[in-house]
Amino acid sequence: MARWDSIEASGDVEDRRGTSPALAFAGGGGLIALLITIGLNFLGLSVPQSTVQDILNTVQSLNGSQAQQVEQPAEFKGEDSYEVFTQKVLGSTNDVWNGVFKRNNLTYQQPKLVLFRDATQSGCGIASAQVGPHFCPNDGTIYLDETFFDELKSRFGADTGEVAQAYVIAHEVGHNVQSQLGAFDPMSSQTREGAIALELQADCYAGVWAYTQAKNGVFEGGEINQALSAAAAVGDDHIQKVETGRSNPETWTHGSSEQRVAAFTKGYQSGQPSQCNEF
Repeated sequence: MARWDSIEASGDVEDRRGTSPALAFAGGGGLIALLITIGLNFLGLSVPQSTVQDILNTVQSLNGSQAQQVEQPAEFKGEDSYEVFTQKVLGSTNDVWNGVFKRNNLTYQQPKLVLFRDATQSGCGIASAQVGPHFCPNDGTIYLDETFFDELKSRFGADTGEVAQAYVIAHEVGHNVQSQLGAFDPMSSQTREGAIALELQADCYAGVWAYTQAKNGVFEGGEINQALSAAAAVGDDHIQKVETGRSNPETWTHGSSEQRVAAFTKGYQSGQPSQCNEF
């Protein structure tokens, strides 16, 4: 099992699990759905109408009888093992990128990570479980519903061990790095190829992080294969084949399984962010 306790650094993690966001909307459901769609498209996410409806249903339920629940349930109070795990992973990414930025005479702005369930408010609008883990550049925060990994395993066959989950966090941290370097701008219009290149670069950055952890003895045996499995599972071609039985490269936004594994491997084998500049 990975030696997360060997990591001394601790990242900024806020635990909102079990609490309901204080959301209040004026207007009808159609307006809410439209705003959600626009917001997610700004994040570079291609969101089908079915997903928008799922998010809308979640928001409506949270604004119902349960919306008054603001106190965190006892099971999430205090620092449980998952919260500590995310703190260690985020802290280790801070160590890596603080060093990289410092060597280039830059100052790294460490991201925050919010744990939540179902939905929560973010600087980019609504963070929803249906969207999956993502980075919001408006508030420099990663939003993570850990139940996402249950679906990743059951629907797409990914290994979702701790190293796989850490890879996903490190990928989102990669978007924070891109944002600070001026490469990640959800408000700008991007070509499909450009969007894929950013995702592959974030995978490569995650590989650079993994290189350092392996060098420091955090990983044991073949645990890095968990990350490779997760990278393959979230390839556009694999997701499309599971969802529809076929793959259409013209609609890809993140890259194929082969591309994502190759990008992560490139960073992992080199340990050099400069190797992540061309995709």
